[in-house]
Amino acid sequence: MFRPGIPLSSTDADAGTGQPRPVEDARQPTAAERIRTLVESSLTASLTLPGTEGAVAPDPLGSWCPDARAVTPDGDLILLLPADAPAARAAAYAQDDDITTVMEITDVAPVSVPHRIRGRAWIAGWLTAVRNGQRAAYARLLTEAQPSAPAAGAGRMLLRLEVGEAYVDDLWGAEQIEPEDFAAARPDPLAGHEAELLQHLAAAHDGRMRGLCALLGDDFLRDCGSWDQVTPLALDRHGLRVRFSATGRCFDARFEFPEPVRDVAELRLAMHQLFQAAATER
Repeated sequence: MFRPGIPLSSTDADAGTGQPRPVEDARQPTAAERIRTLVESSLTASLTLPGTEGAVAPDPLGSWCPDARAVTPDGDLILLLPADAPAARAAAYAQDDDITTVMEITDVAPVSVPHRIRGRAWIAGWLTAVRNGQRAAYARLLTEAQPSAPAAGAGRMLLRLEVGEAYVDDLWGAEQIEPEDFAAARPDPLAGHEAELLQHLAAAHDGRMRGLCALLGDDFLRDCGSWDQVTPLALDRHGLRVRFSATGRCFDARFEFPEPVRDVAELRLAMHQLFQAAATER
């Protein structure tokens, strides 16, 4: 059975992101799972060395962004950077773990909606160069995580970022994550498919998306035609988040699956059940 849709009030929007925040006890990924999902995604990340005034921030060609990244079983980050990037040069001459850095990831919705930035994550820690004995293993880890990534060597350098603390500010709220929680978490199983699925729902299923108003109650159903856009905004194993927007106003609603889904096959069944439940209510 589906629980009724959960409206997420736009009046409680965060001042920094403009995003509506939950006002009900919605099922959700943990903060550690959310930041792990962002770290293991293909979203662009940028590095900053404190005291260098963003010397490692991306230039217009993105040459100071990591070319690839992966997470080790112990929860460290392996980064592939151009060898002439300031972070790579600093780490090459560092002794022990005396280079601190912050990696920032910005999550932009893959569909067009008001307040399109869904969140940001920051991972702070200690940066070192990967030494000879570990290069082969970490290079394989990067290739497994991002098969299309360029190879280490030939002007690129492997770096290890030991996580000291992490912080996420997103659709669910703002929270700090301890390194051990980050290491133990796993990314959402739908993360690799989310962008394509949201774009498909937005392009091909506008009627069905608007029909979800029926699960929000009679008042929302009567008002559904007044919204200029009804756009699928975010998807995870627990449910679908939809943004209703019109000139000068918007709100989000969360539609939860009966059980968390484990893969795309289970998601298809859950989405079919969700649309069927909405059609039954109308």
